Amino acid sequence: MKAIDTKLLRDLWSLKTQVVSIALVIACGIGAFVGSFSTHESLVWSREHYYDSARFAHLFANAKRAPESLAAKMRDIPGVQEVETRVVRDAQLSIEGVLPPMIARLTGFDLQHPPGMNRLTLRNGRWPAPGARGEVVVNQRFLEARKLALGAQLTVLLNGKRERLTLVGTALSPEYIYATRGGGMPDDEWFAALWIDAKALAAAFNMEGAFNSVVIRLSKNASIEPVIESLDRLLEPYGGFGAVEREEQMSHKILSQEISQQRVWGIVLPAIFLLVAAFILNVVLHRQVNAQRGEIAALKALGYDDRTIAWHYLKFALAIVLLGLMIGVGLGWWLGKAMTGLYTDFFHFPQFNYILPHWLVLAAAGVTLTAAFGGALAAIRGVVRLRAAEALRPAAPAEFRPLMVERLGYAEVFTPSQRMILRNLERKPVRAAITVLGIAGSVAILLAGTFWTDAVEYFMDVQFNKVQRADINIGFAEPVSRSVRWDLLRLPGVKSAEATRAIPVRLRAGHRSYRTALTGLADDAALQRILDPELREAKPLPGGVLLTTRLANRLGVAPGDTLIAELLDGKRIKAKVRVAGAVREMAGMNAYMRLEELNRLARDGDVVSGAGLLVDRAQEPVLLQRLKEVPAAAVVIVNRSLIDTFRETSGRNIIFFTTILTVFAATIAVGVVYNNARIQLAERAWELASLRVLGFTRGEVSVLLLGELALEIAVAIPLGFLAGYGLCALMIALMMHEEVIEFPLVIFPPTYLYAGAVVVAAGIASALIVRNRIDNLDLVAVLKTRE
Repeated sequence: MKAIDTKLLRDLWSLKTQVVSIALVIACGIGAFVGSFSTHESLVWSREHYYDSARFAHLFANAKRAPESLAAKMRDIPGVQEVETRVVRDAQLSIEGVLPPMIARLTGFDLQHPPGMNRLTLRNGRWPAPGARGEVVVNQRFLEARKLALGAQLTVLLNGKRERLTLVGTALSPEYIYATRGGGMPDDEWFAALWIDAKALAAAFNMEGAFNSVVIRLSKNASIEPVIESLDRLLEPYGGFGAVEREEQMSHKILSQEISQQRVWGIVLPAIFLLVAAFILNVVLHRQVNAQRGEIAALKALGYDDRTIAWHYLKFALAIVLLGLMIGVGLGWWLGKAMTGLYTDFFHFPQFNYILPHWLVLAAAGVTLTAAFGGALAAIRGVVRLRAAEALRPAAPAEFRPLMVERLGYAEVFTPSQRMILRNLERKPVRAAITVLGIAGSVAILLAGTFWTDAVEYFMDVQFNKVQRADINIGFAEPVSRSVRWDLLRLPGVKSAEATRAIPVRLRAGHRSYRTALTGLADDAALQRILDPELREAKPLPGGVLLTTRLANRLGVAPGDTLIAELLDGKRIKAKVRVAGAVREMAGMNAYMRLEELNRLARDGDVVSGAGLLVDRAQEPVLLQRLKEVPAAAVVIVNRSLIDTFRETSGRNIIFFTTILTVFAATIAVGVVYNNARIQLAERAWELASLRVLGFTRGEVSVLLLGELALEIAVAIPLGFLAGYGLCALMIALMMHEEVIEFPLVIFPPTYLYAGAVVVAAGIASALIVRNRIDNLDLVAVLKTRE
């Protein structure tokens, strides 16, 4: 081994704690990068592999009742490769021992001619026997969430008649990777996908020889828009609700949104870690070069050229980077597997493999080396420029000058120790500023990881306590007279009832269009309100439609513009409507009208399609039992149960990510504070030892050094709060570009306190370690050496 390499090993060992602390900061950045991107790749692989094997459809369309003969015409549409028709109906579902009614989505399944698209994967049990009455297969997660066993009995309300069904098997479907009725929240406990004998389901709803749902696969390179237009024209006479492509299918949309969020996490947070690591590495190398001026001079005198010496210090940086890279890849592998495992609670694949691509490890190495060497270059340039004769001379002593307040005559404002602290900060303002920024970065990361709890809680509170204030929501099988409100008020425990109407609609503005629901609200609506994130209420305005701002932006319209509204139900009215206003809502891409005006537009009488009920909790069990016996009530939703399910499911994920980011942020804080303190201790050891000899106590000497760190932390925390707020805003802007849910930027005071407390704790831990070194300074040895 060459002498210069032996020197390298000794340098690394003498600075082992600093080497490890820098490597850990690098490891956190690499771990976040590898973990997020490997989770992203695993989700993409699982999704595409499953879609291919299950032959997931490209287009979905629904109608009231269309004849089977229409399938041949759909197959003749240019670009259509495959067409399958089916019967799909939603119904009330009851399980013995569970009081609130649930929702079942029943899909007709022909065992003799299994579907070629959206193929089911049988997980347990068997398929229903041919001709057997009442045997069904259920989606796997509903069985698990409800802790049911095969052979369990279910009761569904089929077209006003109660039917007993027996679970004989469980299955997975590409349509329900994320099982939801369409509200954007997982409904594993309250929403069951059931596959039942196709003939039995058709007979129950008078659909023999007809269908109400069709799925289509397109040929390669087929244009989607012309196919959708042709399909809509064919289905329109039969009550078609408008075809949607795969990107608008709810399960796929939510899955794709989650996948894109992983990519954002994998870019934003690692960048902060690596920038901090580059800064620390730069400072350490600068210190190492300044401390080894004599050694550098000796190396040059012995014949080592500038390139060899520069490479020697680059290898110092490289050793730290490689250590951080190895730890980071291992951490990323563990983190990726853990996150992939968490997603099994949300996404249901037959095969959910964790993948760590080789290119990802190479990319992590490249990014890390680039960041680290970028931070080391400034120090390396100093090595190259240092001449042997100059290196043999001690470095020029630091130049101290009175503080501004001292020059103004206010020196007595500060104690001598405080003036010494401030002078030292003023002497190296750039390093102090970068130290502050590094600590502030750890605060920002903590806020970016923990504010989601606040955002979700605020969202849930607004949506279910202030927007949707009803305890129970009812959806009717068919539109009913608005007078149903008085019938509902007579039900036991109902304190208030409010009727609404929602009609599926396609809104067009020039070449832009969007499919949503046009919701009609009464002028005095109180159980369903329209609120923006600041809780300002809006009302549907007379003579027009009120749009959410995201929908208005999607359509490229503003208040006063005109839209074409194509109602996809009832008499299929197409009419021009004026945009009366826009409101920023947190959930959905919605459109509202006054109930009376919506009914006039639809031209089918004063009817409603749903109602919200405010209920006396003491009589809620009796009410729910009565609602199970109301054939017109196709859907009954207890909002409280949805909230509990969402919190239970998301709580584990939030705790996991909060814990991980707390550890990461604390690592950054320790890395910055500890390395800065060690470097200052090395640079000022002679000064501190002199003060000890002059009679200063250990505590007084420690204050001079640790007081700087305390001041830097005190400045960094509020800056970190500001930076964290900005980072949270950036994360929301990058991750919440879809229209399912827009979480608000809300950070509660306890979250700020938590972020600040973690960084303070990390600073105290670092300070205690450095204080121990100050207490154990060898005064004689230090005073013999003067740099």
